[in-house]
Parts: sequence; C-alpha cells; structure tokens
Amino acid sequence: MLVFAFIAVLLFLLLILPNIKILNEYERAAVFRLGRLIGAKGPGIVILIPIIDRIVKVDLREAFIEVKGQRCITKDNAPVDVDVLIYYRVVNPEDSVVKVRDFRGATFGIAQTTLRSVIGDIVLDDLLAKREYINTVLRDKLDEITERWGVKVTSVELREVIPPKKVQDAMVKQIEAERERRAMVTEAEGRREATIKVAEGEARSEVLKAEGEREAWVMEAEGERAAIILEAEGKAAALERIFESAKEMDDNTLLLYYLKALEDIGGSDTSRLFIPMDFSMLTGLISRNLQKTKIVKENEE
Repeated sequence: MLVFAFIAVLLFLLLILPNIKILNEYERAAVFRLGRLIGAKGPGIVILIPIIDRIVKVDLREAFIEVKGQRCITKDNAPVDVDVLIYYRVVNPEDSVVKVRDFRGATFGIAQTTLRSVIGDIVLDDLLAKREYINTVLRDKLDEITERWGVKVTSVELREVIPPKKVQDAMVKQIEAERERRAMVTEAEGRREATIKVAEGEARSEVLKAEGEREAWVMEAEGERAAIILEAEGKAAALERIFESAKEMDDNTLLLYYLKALEDIGGSDTSRLFIPMDFSMLTGLISRNLQKTKIVKENEE
C-alpha cells in the first residue's frame, strides 16, 4: 500500500511540478496547446497541462543589438565603416514567436541592409554632420519592418563613423585650414575694431577740443561784453554826475571850465583842435558875461 502511495506521489511530482511555471514581471509566455497558440500568459504562476501544453518565454525588457564595422558606400562614393546601436523591445509576445523564427537575428539582418541603403543616399559631409537625421531615418525604417513581428524599435544611435585614412587626412587639413581662416578673420576684425576705436577716440577728442574752444570764446566774449557794459555804465554814471554838477554851476564858472579845457587841449604845439560842437554857443556865452560885467561897473559909478 505504501508502495502505491509513494508511486502516486512520485508520478504527481514528475508530471505536475514541471508544468507549474513562475514568470517574472518582465516575462510573458506564449502557450501552445497541441501546437495551437492559445495566448500569452503571465506574469505570476502559469499552470500547464502535462504533455499537451508547451510555452515559449519572451522577455519584454528593452534590449539592444550592436551592428559593428559595417562597410557602407556614401552617395559621393566614399567608403566608411559604421557602428550602430539598435534599441528595441517586444510589444506583442505572440507575434514575436509566431511570425518570425528569430526576431533578434531578423532585426540584425534588416538593420544591416537598411543601414547600407540609408548611408548610400547621403554624402560624406552630411553623414558626419547630420547624425540625428540619420538616426531618425534608420529608426523609422526599421520600426516599419519590425512592427509586423511585434517588435518596437525605440532608438537608433549612430555610434561611430570611420572614413578611410586618406579622407581623414584631408578632413584634418580642411579643419586646420578652416581654423587658420577663422584666426585670420578674427585678427582682421580685431584690427578693424581697434582702428575704428582709435578713429572714434580722435574724433571725440577733436569734438571736445572744439567744444572747449567754443566755450572759451563764448566766455571771453561774455567777459568782454560785461566789461563794455560796466564801462558804459561807469561812463553813464560819470556823465550823470557831471550833468548834475553842471546844473548847479553859474554861467561864469561854466565858461571858465570851457576855457580851461580849451587851454589844456591846445597846450601842445603839435596838437590840432577840432571842436565837435556849435562854437557860437561859447561866443554867445562870453559876450553875455561881458555885457553883465559892463552893466555892473556902470551901476557902481
């Protein structure tokens, strides 16, 4: 009896335990029952019918394929060696098992042919300068093909482009020539800017000098004008005082001043006297004084 029980337990363990599968979160199982796909299972525990069911595990995590050292010919017939990294992930476990035998190998092969096709439509200069554009074109073309396999190409990175040695030497010379040209342009621009700065400084100096001279001339003219005004005001004040004093003098005193002035002016033998006035006024004044003196004497007698 114990033998039969032991045999039953042994058969249970041999038949049931191998058909209990535990799948991780990133795993799925395509389940085939008698050769027919019944769907994807997981994650967690998956119980299979012994002998009847069979599974194929599929990893859903993102992975990459490295395409190294692919010799391609550019549009301008330059041979280059290209290294590419292709990132992908399975989005449909059933299609990745049923519609392609080895989706990883198929993706690698289609990546090689697509890479040569894309590189063949691009000249060497663009190949080195437009990597982002090439990455986008490669990703779109690969994704269009692998989509039917349940595989999504998430990214393509053109890791390295190695042109032939002669092309590399020519590129180095071109870069050196470009750097020399930029240095010469920069030096010429620096000299031009320095010349402009010097000219602007000299022009500014001349402007300041002219402004200074103009301000000095204006100040000098204003000083002369103020001096003339002060002198005129002084003369006017003096004439006003003379006029006030003259109003208090009698005719005899005024006549004496006139005669004294004429004597002083004509005191030199070389001087000539021009009287800018009506001389009859002076003679009339003298005659009136003489008549007054004569009348006074006659009255005294």
